[in-house]
Amino acid sequence: MTYSFDKAFDLKGQVALITGGASGIGKCIAELFAERGATLILVDKSEAVHETARALGENNLSWVADVSDEASAVQIVADSEQKLGRIDILVNNAGIGPLAKSEETPADLWDITMAVNLRGPFLYAREVGKQMLKQKSGRIVNLASQAALVALDGHLAYCASKAGVLGMTRVMAMEWGPEGITVNAISPTVVETELGAGGYWSGETGANFKAKVPARRFAQPEEIAMSALYLVSGAAGMVNGENLVVDGGYTAT
Repeated sequence: MTYSFDKAFDLKGQVALITGGASGIGKCIAELFAERGATLILVDKSEAVHETARALGENNLSWVADVSDEASAVQIVADSEQKLGRIDILVNNAGIGPLAKSEETPADLWDITMAVNLRGPFLYAREVGKQMLKQKSGRIVNLASQAALVALDGHLAYCASKAGVLGMTRVMAMEWGPEGITVNAISPTVVETELGAGGYWSGETGANFKAKVPARRFAQPEEIAMSALYLVSGAAGMVNGENLVVDGGYTAT
C-alpha cells in the first residue's frame, strides 16, 4: 500500500465514464479527472458533450443519449470498452429535479424522475459492472442527494429517486466488493450550478434554506468533484457501500 498523495490520486491510465458530463457537477468532475490523467467517456443529452470531451483530451469519447434508454446504455458501454479497452471508473451524475406537491404530482413527472435519477444509474452501473467484474477492479460513484436522507418540500419524486440510489449503491457494494469493485454515493446539498442554485433555490427560498445549513452556504461543484476524486482514488480502497454527505451539516441538525 502506498502513502504517496500524488500516486494515490493519480488517474493516469484509467478510463472514467461520467453521465451528465456536459455541464454542472458532471463537467467539473470531468475536468478534475482529466487533470489527474484519466481518459474520459462523457454521456449527456446535450450536444455540448462533444465540445466538452474534445476540450479535455484528444482520446476522450462522447455520446449524446438519454441515460434511461437501455439500448443506448448497452451500446455506449460496449462500444467504449471496445475502443478504449477498459472502464475503470463510473460516475452516475445525470439527474433531474422537477418539483410538485405530493397530491399534485402527476404520474408522468414521477416516471421521468425515476427514469433519469434511478433507472439511468442502474443501467450504467449494471453494464459497466459487467466490464469491471471481468477486470476484477473498478470504482463506481452514484450521485444521490441530501434529499435521500430528509424530506424536502415539493420533492416527492426526487427524494424517492435519490433514496433508491442509496439502496442500489449498498446492494452493489455488497455483491461486487469481493470482486475488487467499490460502489459509493455522494449526497450533496444544493450545489451552485445553473440547475442547482437557480429556479426553486434562488431568491428568498434559497436564502432561507442557507440559514438552516450550519455552513450557511450552498456547495460548490468543485467540492463535489473533489469528493468524487477521493472515492475513485487509491486512498479509498476500503470505502465501500458508503454515502458521503456533503451538505454543510444540514442533515446533522
